[in-house]
Amino acid sequence: MSTFDSARLIAMFEAVATRIETEKDHLCALDGHIGDADHGIAMAQGFNAVRAAVTDLDPGAVAPSDVFNTAAKAFLNAVGASSGPLYATAYMRAGAALKGKEVATEDDMAQAFQAMAQGIEDRGKAVVGEKTMVDAWRPSADALAEAREGGASLAIALQAASTAAAKGAEATADMIAGKGRSSRLGERARGHVDPGAASAAIIIEVMAESLSGAGGPGAP
Repeated sequence: MSTFDSARLIAMFEAVATRIETEKDHLCALDGHIGDADHGIAMAQGFNAVRAAVTDLDPGAVAPSDVFNTAAKAFLNAVGASSGPLYATAYMRAGAALKGKEVATEDDMAQAFQAMAQGIEDRGKAVVGEKTMVDAWRPSADALAEAREGGASLAIALQAASTAAAKGAEATADMIAGKGRSSRLGERARGHVDPGAASAAIIIEVMAESLSGAGGPGAP
């Protein structure tokens, strides 16, 4: 069974930042159809700030909760758009779920993942079907929970979560937005994937890859 120390979580955030930077133009292009065409820029700014903040930490001196709390503050300070408070809340909730843990177990990380999804729902006051990042986060959290309840390892459960997030993001193309600026477009928003859901699916995919791979005590 895998365990997750602070060094492994720092590496996860570094991987997310690297991937988001490469997807920046793609995310901006998606946002150009229904928004201000700056979503990729905002997300790259946020995760580059997160990377800088967490890599300044001494992994031997901080707990996993500290890594998430540091990421939350860095993202919020860097991103003034709606995604700033949403991801800050997600990471603060994950930090709270891991409070007191020097090393996180698979169950701990599954709880942290659920806390992130719930935090985004609570802060955004959105539900599935409103063409937001919740359309990626909620299906992914549900898929992870179902896999874990069926006895799957965290690695397998995270793969299921990643697949569900990608499908959820793709499904937003058939939706009319119920939240945010794109809600003013009505039917004109249909046919375009929500950029927030698309970036969420990317983040979840990278998290799944990073947490499922080698890199920590007991890692597969």
